[in-house]
Amino acid sequence: MSGFLWPPVTSASEPVSGKPPERVISLNLCTDQLLLLLADPSTIVGLSQLASDCANAPLCDMARHYPAIRTNAETILSLKPDLVVTGTSTLPVTLLAAKSVGTRLEMFGPADSLADIPASIRRMAKLLGVPERGEILVKAFDERLAHLSSPLFPDAPEAVIYAANGFVTGANSLPDDVLRHAGFRNLSTDTGRKWMQAMSLEKLISAQPDLLVLDRSGPGTSQAQALLDNRALERAFHGTRRLNVPTSLWLCGLPQTLDALEELAKARKMIQRGGK
Repeated sequence: MSGFLWPPVTSASEPVSGKPPERVISLNLCTDQLLLLLADPSTIVGLSQLASDCANAPLCDMARHYPAIRTNAETILSLKPDLVVTGTSTLPVTLLAAKSVGTRLEMFGPADSLADIPASIRRMAKLLGVPERGEILVKAFDERLAHLSSPLFPDAPEAVIYAANGFVTGANSLPDDVLRHAGFRNLSTDTGRKWMQAMSLEKLISAQPDLLVLDRSGPGTSQAQALLDNRALERAFHGTRRLNVPTSLWLCGLPQTLDALEELAKARKMIQRGGK
C-alpha cells in the first residue's frame, strides 16, 4: 500500500557506512532514472523492468545496459544488494526481505512539484556516496529552471493537460506545477478540479482553453489514447493551440522535466504573439 513504511526505513541523513554501496538495485521507475543519472555504472546490479520502456522512461537507452529485474522479495534475497531504492508503494513482503538480509532500503515519494526534484537528487547522491555529483546536477537544474520560468499573471493564457481516457490534470501535481512555471493557468484547477478527473470532449471544447496539452504515453495508438486524436478535438485545437508532451518528461521528477517546461514556455510565447 502507498506510504507503507514498516519495517523502519533508515533516513538518508544517517551514515550508511565507511564506504559507498557497491551493489545497488532499483525497484521503481523513478528511482531507476535517478540511479542512472548519479550512480557509478559498476554499482548498478539491476533496474526495474520499466526502466527500458521508452514510453515512460527518459533514460531507457541507458537502462538497456543493465539487468532488468523483477520487483519482488525473491530478487532481493538472491542478489543481496547493499542498497535498494524504490517508491513508497513497495509491497510489505519486499521490505521484509530487505530487512532479513540486512539490506538498506530507501523509499522515494513522488515529486508533486518542481521544488521536489533537487531534494530527490541530493538524497540519492548522498545515498550513493557521490554528493558532489548531486550538487552539480542540482546547480544546472536550478539555473535552467530560473531561466525558463515566467510569472503567473491573472490574465495569463489558460491551458489544459489532456491524457488517456480523457483525464485532465489537476492541482498538487508535477504537471500542474510545470504549467504554472511556464506562465499558464490550469483550466482544470480553474474549474475546481483538484486531482486528475475525466472531462468529456464536449466540456473541453466548449471551455476553449488557449492551449491543449496532450499527455502522450508513447508512439502508436491504444484505445486509451484514441480520444487524444479525436477529429473534433483536432478541429477545435490546432496550430499553436495544440502541444504534445511525452508522459516520460513529467511522470517522474527529473532534470528532463524541464524539457516539458521549455516546450510549454515556447508555446505560451507563440500564443501571446498570436501565432498560428
